[in-house]
Amino acid sequence: MELEKRGTGERPPEGCLVVAIRMPVRIVVLVLVVPVRMAWDALVVGGRLLRDTVLRPLGRALAGLGRVLVVVPLVWLGRVLVVAPLVWAYRWVLTPIGHALVWLARRAGDLLAWVYARVLAPIGRAAEWALRKFGLVVAAVGAAVFAGVAWLVRWLLVAPGKWCWTWILTPVGRALAWCARGLWWVLAVVAAGAGAVLYWTCRVLLVLPALALWWWVLTPAGRGLAWCGRGLWRWVLVPACRALAVAGREVADALGHAWRVAGRISLVVGRFLGTVLRLLVVEPVRWAYHRVLTPVGHAVRDAVLRPAARAARQVGRTTRQALAAARDIARQTRADLRRALLGEPRPVARREPVAAETRTLETRTGREVSPPTRG
Repeated sequence: MELEKRGTGERPPEGCLVVAIRMPVRIVVLVLVVPVRMAWDALVVGGRLLRDTVLRPLGRALAGLGRVLVVVPLVWLGRVLVVAPLVWAYRWVLTPIGHALVWLARRAGDLLAWVYARVLAPIGRAAEWALRKFGLVVAAVGAAVFAGVAWLVRWLLVAPGKWCWTWILTPVGRALAWCARGLWWVLAVVAAGAGAVLYWTCRVLLVLPALALWWWVLTPAGRGLAWCGRGLWRWVLVPACRALAVAGREVADALGHAWRVAGRISLVVGRFLGTVLRLLVVEPVRWAYHRVLTPVGHAVRDAVLRPAARAARQVGRTTRQALAAARDIARQTRADLRRALLGEPRPVARREPVAAETRTLETRTGREVSPPTRG
């Protein structure tokens, strides 16, 4: 019945002892588990806050710094020291060498084809014809030698061996087999007699006393020990195991219940602390930012920063104009000094090239020839 209830998932009826120890155990476990659960929740919240506010921005900053300080220089160095030399070597060294090797390979292939067609092929055909004729001669000689050797082996080895097997070895083998069968029968009879003697000796001296000891001593003793063991198991070990199982189950249920209750308590305490922190710190800081710092920042921006920026732009514009005027004055001064020391520069006559005119009968080099005057 108990096995059927366990198989269907139904818990057995609880006794008064279980009901009596359940509440104290749960109270004690709750008192022990609540600080652990609150400390665990505090560690979880602190870890999440540390991850979101410190570790993740720090990791992003380190990643960006590493990309700027390591990846970008390495990429630049790779392009300058590896990619560019490799491209140059491929374009100006390997490509010409490859073209030269291809040209040499083509010339070598043409040469080998010519050698094969003009030299090796005729030599091969001549060698094939000579080997075919030599093979025919060797085949004829081999056939004659094989026929002679076969005739000698047949009349010198096979025929005498067959006669020896038929008239000598076969009768001798039959005689030896008959002798071996007789010897085996004698040995079997002797072994059977010795086995019967040993069997009855062992039966009388060992088996019958062992059977008597088993039936009249060991079996009653074993039955008594089995009865004692069943009684010990039924009346001592089974109740103890059931009590330990009930206690373990109650402790496990109490731990689970206490952990859930501690989670609820920790959640309530966390929300209370969050509300207190928001009312005492976050809200005043937000109010101060919106009501005090933002107007002050706008006023400082409108009254100080923007006029200062305009003044700085005006000063920069004036400075650039003054520098441009100073550069013009310096350029004019250098020109005046050059004219005073070296004089006025002579103008250089620059003649624009004129397109050649069309050659006619009256012109030789493209210039018009004036007619001769009459005296």
